[in-house]
Amino acid sequence: MKQIESYFDDFLADIRLTPNQRSDLITGHTTLQERLQKFPGIKDIFVSTFLQGSYKRGTAVRPQAGKRADVDVIIVTTLNKDLVTPHQAIDRFIPFVEEHYKGKYAVQGRSIGIEMSYVDLDIVVTSAPSLVDQKHLRSLSVTTNKSLDELTFGLSDWKMISDWTEPDILQKGLGVQNLSEAQRKEAEWKLEPLHIPDRDAGEWVDTHPLEQIRWTRDKNKNTSGNYINIVKALKWWRTLRLTDIKYPKGYPIEHMIGDCCPDGITSMAEGVCLTLEAIVDRYRANMLLGTVPVLPDRGVPSHNVWKRIGVDEFKKFYGYIVEYAKIAREAVNATKIQDQVSKWQQIFGDKFPDAPDDDGGNKSGGGGPTILGGFTPRKETTQPKQGGRFALWDYGTDG
Repeated sequence: MKQIESYFDDFLADIRLTPNQRSDLITGHTTLQERLQKFPGIKDIFVSTFLQGSYKRGTAVRPQAGKRADVDVIIVTTLNKDLVTPHQAIDRFIPFVEEHYKGKYAVQGRSIGIEMSYVDLDIVVTSAPSLVDQKHLRSLSVTTNKSLDELTFGLSDWKMISDWTEPDILQKGLGVQNLSEAQRKEAEWKLEPLHIPDRDAGEWVDTHPLEQIRWTRDKNKNTSGNYINIVKALKWWRTLRLTDIKYPKGYPIEHMIGDCCPDGITSMAEGVCLTLEAIVDRYRANMLLGTVPVLPDRGVPSHNVWKRIGVDEFKKFYGYIVEYAKIAREAVNATKIQDQVSKWQQIFGDKFPDAPDDDGGNKSGGGGPTILGGFTPRKETTQPKQGGRFALWDYGTDG
């Protein structure tokens, strides 16, 4: 199993956001924040901004050709939801986007989308949280631009506490945040859900992206750091192979993976296979009864993240899961590396590296690296490089 993991490492390195894409997302967010803090009519209600969605959770994959990386930005304000309507809240930001993003923005049901040449931003306004939560929401543990896979690289400690500081992930190639014993024992903040404006419904609705991030962190630790990579791999598979269905995608799939990925897994191959098989087992009754699973949101359990998926869409998606779970099991059970790789390529395409021929010759044509001069068995796994869109106002979108 160890040998095939090095192939997974190369595959993951090829589907993560590139360093330039990450830099573009951070630049877009940082520029937006600096402009908000200075803009008349905004700076007096501004509390903080923070990133959320698949980028922040560390589950984003590289955009397909012709598409830009995107990121969701929460804008925390002091607006009173009992005195300000959802329309009024979003309208408050129209002069701002007119000045800084004229011709590049569109007002959506619960957000303002901004399309730039290098990145897409979805900005979401919130009403005023409590004064205590406002203080916490200004802290570095919340406002850091780093994604969860950077913050927990090597399963280091990221906690929502006042004394948390960013690890120097460049120092010696490690991303370890050393917390004192007292900090390790310190309880994390229990923040309340935030309220965002729904213009179409004319009401403020709850969302809790920070709780989703925290849940993802804990799940990742319980799977030896494999969970967020399993999500990335299966998101890539969904985009690559399930081209004839529109939904589910993005966060609804990520959430289902989270519910079905077993704790205690020790490898990508094992994790992908067992997750697909668990989805087949858990939702077989829904398939037989013709019902759609109900998946409560991590932070706001009253929200069903699968509410937009229809019965026919679920059935077709389930059928694909059954098909590819069988291929994944064949890959895990195969004894030859060539057979394993061939099966994984049926799932993940030519981003999954080629294996050598049995006779030691070169193999090409799969899009993976060409192996020259015969095959030397891998003794160490490749160090994965660090690296969507979860629109919290619409669980059917990408991310």
